[in-house]
Amino acid sequence: MFGMGFTEILLIAIVAILFLGPDKLPDAMVSVAKFIKGAKKAIGEAKNAIDDEVKISDLKEEAMGYKAKLDAATDELKGFKNINPLESLNSDLESIKGTLTNPSTNSGEITTTPVEPKQDETTIIKKKDKGDN
Repeated sequence: MFGMGFTEILLIAIVAILFLGPDKLPDAMVSVAKFIKGAKKAIGEAKNAIDDEVKISDLKEEAMGYKAKLDAATDELKGFKNINPLESLNSDLESIKGTLTNPSTNSGEITTTPVEPKQDETTIIKKKDKGDN
């Protein structure tokens, strides 16, 4: 214990008995044991607090790295023009409307192409001859 051998502990116990006497020695030993237990507990709590702080700082650093990657990806996506297909469709629709209603191109009239009526379908059934097998 604390790098001391049995002889050193025995020597300290004999000196304690001589100075404190047999009446006060048990109370002194209990007080010393409580002090050592409290010191170990305080050192353990300090160590855990430091470990938690190191873990939190590592997590924070990792989160900042992910945030930087996300920001870079977002900036890259902003560079694409066709990211919203509805915008391109709306612009195409506006240009078509402008073409249809612009008097300089076709005097505002809409031209239509006549559609031919549907023709009736005829099915021809051919009978097999007995000699065609």
